[in-house]
Amino acid sequence: MKIGIDVLGGDFAPDANIAGAVLARKELSADIKIVLIGDQNQILSGLSSFNEEASSFEIVHAPDLITMHDHPTRAISQKPNSSIAVGFDLLASGEIRAFASTGNTGAMLVGSMFKINTIPGVIRPCITSTLPAVDGSKSILLDVGSNADCKPDVLHQFAVLGSLYSKGVYGIENPRVALLNIGEEETKGNLLTQTAHKLMAGSDNINFIGNVEGRDLFTGKADVVVCDGFTGNVVLKQAEGMYSMLKKRKVEDEFLDRFNYENYGGTPILGVQGNVIIGHGISNDIAVKNMILHAYDVASSGLANKINEAFN
Repeated sequence: MKIGIDVLGGDFAPDANIAGAVLARKELSADIKIVLIGDQNQILSGLSSFNEEASSFEIVHAPDLITMHDHPTRAISQKPNSSIAVGFDLLASGEIRAFASTGNTGAMLVGSMFKINTIPGVIRPCITSTLPAVDGSKSILLDVGSNADCKPDVLHQFAVLGSLYSKGVYGIENPRVALLNIGEEETKGNLLTQTAHKLMAGSDNINFIGNVEGRDLFTGKADVVVCDGFTGNVVLKQAEGMYSMLKKRKVEDEFLDRFNYENYGGTPILGVQGNVIIGHGISNDIAVKNMILHAYDVASSGLANKINEAFN
C-alpha cells in the first residue's frame, strides 16, 4: 500500500511534514510506502537533515503550492503541478491508496469532489472531529465546517456516514447516533433539527438514540453526534480555544491532554470515492505522523468501499 502526503501543506511545511513522515515510517510495516509529494530538492534536503535515506520513501516532484489564500476551485485547475493537485491525480489513478494534507482545506474538498468524485447517492461530503469522553472513549462529531447550511436529509446522511466510519475504523459494532440539539425532547430545536429527528428516528440504517445537548458531548453518551457544519465548527473551535487557554494557564490534567489535536492528526472526508485525510494547518511533526497513521487505518478498513456499498 502507498500513502501520499502533501509535503508543502500547512503552516510549518515542509519541515513538519517530512519529520512526520519519518516518524510514521518507523511505525508502519515495511510493505507500506510513504509517497512524499512536493518540491524534490526540499524533500531530499529535509530527509538528509534527518539522516534518512531517500530510498526509504517514494518522491513525486510537485513544485507548486496552493496557499491558504488561493481560491480553492480555481487553484486546483490553475496549479496542476501543485502538491495537492498532483496528489489527487495519483489517488484518482490508483497509484496511492490514500492522500493526506494539512494544506488548504477548501482545495482538498474541491479536489475530492471533482478529481475523485462524490459517491453516488451522497448529497454532501463532510468532515469530522474526534471528541474525547471522560470514560476514556471517543465520539465522532460531524459535520465540522464543510457544510454550514444543511437540510434534514443531509443531516440524516451524516448520521449514516458517521455510523459507517465509527464501525469501520474504530470498530464499534453498533454505534449510538445522536442529534445535537438544545434539548433532549424530540420537539425541541428549530425546523431543521425537528425534521431531521423524525428522519433519523425512522431510519433502519442507524442506531439512533435521540437528541443530545452540548453538555453531553464529552460524556460518552453517543458514539456519533450529528449537526450542521456551522454548529460543528463552533463546537470544535470552542473546544480548541478552551484547551489552549487552560494549557497557557499551566493546567495539567489527563483528560485535558486528550483534547490535543496532535493525538488525532487528521480526519477523512466522508462520502467521496477515495481515502482523503485532512489535517490541521498548524500540525507539527507528531500531528503529521498521526495523520499518516490514520490515513493507513482508513485505507486498510476499506471505508470508502463500505460507504459506496451502503449508498448503492
